[in-house]
Amino acid sequence: MLTLVRHGQASFGSEDYDRLSDLGQRQCLRLGEYFRHKERRFDTLMRGALRRHEQSLQALLDGLQQPDAAVEVLPGLDEYDGDALIRALGAQAPQALDTAEGYRGHFRLLRQALAAWMEGRIEPEGMPRYADFAAGIAQVLERVRGLQGEVLVVSSGGPIATAIGQVLAMPVQGTIELNMRIRNSALTEFAFNPRRHALHSFNRLPHLEGDEYAGWITYA
Repeated sequence: MLTLVRHGQASFGSEDYDRLSDLGQRQCLRLGEYFRHKERRFDTLMRGALRRHEQSLQALLDGLQQPDAAVEVLPGLDEYDGDALIRALGAQAPQALDTAEGYRGHFRLLRQALAAWMEGRIEPEGMPRYADFAAGIAQVLERVRGLQGEVLVVSSGGPIATAIGQVLAMPVQGTIELNMRIRNSALTEFAFNPRRHALHSFNRLPHLEGDEYAGWITYA
């Protein structure tokens, strides 16, 4: 089984998004504790190269009580730059991201920019073409098909949605909507063999079930 985990809550709206909030740390620690309770062990561990990926996996491994496990770092699992996408669209990003209106405005623009990037209509500064971004995800999936046992990957919403889109041959808009719905520390699972992947589950939060975790569910 391939288990893809989106990173814990990051620092949306701050000057440095690429770090976990205190809640993000707790989400991932709790996920590791859940895996330990279920006696899940992983034969291969992979993550993207971003700091929030590193922090998420470390918190997860602390909860799993496997803190010194060997980890492969794969830049092909890194997220796109949402701000660069919006700038390439020629739009002014909302300033008040801590308001409901600003939050909705930001993600409305991000949807438009993602569609333009994926369709090859914009080339954001400092980012690869979408074809190259997608090729990086495809290479990771190909690598996994050559493995055996349980594989855990910590990444971001964009790469996870892209992986699902590739496996299910989804159109651009469907992939974008999946991306927008993936929750922090959520699990997406694929069964795999040397020839193919098959989607097993999407966007699950089994570690946050129960009233005591009702306030722990986040998207950004």
